[in-house]
Amino acid sequence: MQPILSAATVAAIGLTCKAYLHSGLCSITVRGLPYLLDALNSPERQNGQGILTVSNHISTLDDPLTWGILPARTYLFSHLTRWTLGASDMMFTNPVFSAFFRKGQVIETFRGAGIYQSAVDIAIEKLDSGAWIHLFSEGKVFPSHTYKVDPKTGIARIGRFKWGIGRILMETPRPPTIIPMWISGFDKLMPEGRRAPWKYLPRPGARLSVSFGAPLPHATVRAALGTCAGGRWAQHRHRGEEVPTGGAQAETEVRIALTELVQRAVEALGRQVSGDTLTGLPPQT
Repeated sequence: MQPILSAATVAAIGLTCKAYLHSGLCSITVRGLPYLLDALNSPERQNGQGILTVSNHISTLDDPLTWGILPARTYLFSHLTRWTLGASDMMFTNPVFSAFFRKGQVIETFRGAGIYQSAVDIAIEKLDSGAWIHLFSEGKVFPSHTYKVDPKTGIARIGRFKWGIGRILMETPRPPTIIPMWISGFDKLMPEGRRAPWKYLPRPGARLSVSFGAPLPHATVRAALGTCAGGRWAQHRHRGEEVPTGGAQAETEVRIALTELVQRAVEALGRQVSGDTLTGLPPQT
């Protein structure tokens, strides 16, 4: 019964988001979607290779509205729809919301609990079974106007990625397909700081954009994993074994290297789409 309720929840949300994106209340530009669709339908998934999409996080509607761009048939199959991590204090605030988000393939995550919490364990297990996980690795909403810009170069940076993504990549036995994403305009659709009831309502007329980059080369990820013995020692930790002497520092170094690798890929895609300030929109197509 639970799988049926979950499938129904995901399908209803996906179709609602698709209907909104095609309602005329906003416009949407999508680039690079075949990168994701090819990965979703790859035969490698049957051999346990998961998919990890990672994007910037600019509004409370980024998820699920972003996924309204997917073909409708994907909403009918759990292996073609994403799992994501959601903050306990924002989504799981009462029994009704908790049941809804769990059935919508959201993993309850506790702010401040660190990278060795059950939510990250579950994400690793799902990736190891070939599932698709989506992460907003900044850990909270950063509207584009809050990005810090270097006054000398004019180049903006998004919020620093949390190290949970580094742990996930270190401890997933088979490195997943990593696809960077960049979203823009959603912070105009659902601006932060409005008063009730307006803060709960999308603002009409927003121009939205969702872009997917090419998957990160597996050789690049393996190189980051091999920067020191920390990648191997992380496997000891994941199996519940004692980490060898000196392993903790090496582990941290690899975790940082992997996290920075993914953040650079997301930001590079963002500059292609939105320019050095990361605030522009691509031409409408």
